[in-house]
Amino acid sequence: MEQPRIEVAVEPQSDEIEFVAQQIISFNRNRAGEGHYKYLAIFLKNLDGHIVGGLIGETYWQWLYVDVLWVHESLRGQGYGGALLTTAEQEAVKRDCHYAYLDTFSFQALEFYQKRGYVIFGELPDFPQGYSRFFLKKELKGHRDRRIILR
Repeated sequence: MEQPRIEVAVEPQSDEIEFVAQQIISFNRNRAGEGHYKYLAIFLKNLDGHIVGGLIGETYWQWLYVDVLWVHESLRGQGYGGALLTTAEQEAVKRDCHYAYLDTFSFQALEFYQKRGYVIFGELPDFPQGYSRFFLKKELKGHRDRRIILR
């Protein structure tokens, strides 16, 4: 049998990426149990139906992961980012999540998340040079109450 070779894919095909992702998902499921993985997408739209903000994330293993939270510059500081994050957290609790995590850069929204109860659990300094990348987590309120109600 021929030895496998390492190949850098400059423009990988979506089916190749999906194949590798499904392999690790299967491995994880066999070790840690069903994660009930589900995408989460919440949009802020103007009167014309155009997206002017949004939150993209996912829920699995009773955690909410916030990948992207964005609000158009003209709407920042008006509470829309907080409303998107709160909506995501509420949906996560409905999906039986107990915690949330995310990352942000020092030039983005660190204080925004800290004001909403997120705490730093990791930092990568000089990512990019002169800035830091922070990793934050939060215990979601309401998950305990929901579990008691279900009993």
